[in-house]
Amino acid sequence: MITVFGIKNCDTIKKARNWLTDHSIDYQFHDVRTDGIDAEKIEYWIEQAGWESVLNRRGTTWRKLDSSIQETINADTVTALLLEHPAMIKRPVLDVDGAITIGFKADQYQTIFN
Repeated sequence: MITVFGIKNCDTIKKARNWLTDHSIDYQFHDVRTDGIDAEKIEYWIEQAGWESVLNRRGTTWRKLDSSIQETINADTVTALLLEHPAMIKRPVLDVDGAITIGFKADQYQTIFN
């Protein structure tokens, strides 16, 4: 099973979804804002990829956070932050039978699906 987690209006999500469609790869899309996300899923991603890879520090949501909150984020606090602000999950999260890939690069997807 292939699942792409993200937010439907994100440009990177659109690129990843277009790439999968163009390569005739069946997948399910899960919008973390609309469909929700749970702590267990986020913790699995963190276990697989590291919390610093899962946290998107480039986005508007992160930049709008008070610096006192930004400075206290660590492995113990990041799950709660991502549950409260799912837009801070780096996108897309590609789950191919439990193997997690964070972000989108066409050559990386090519390697995964060859």
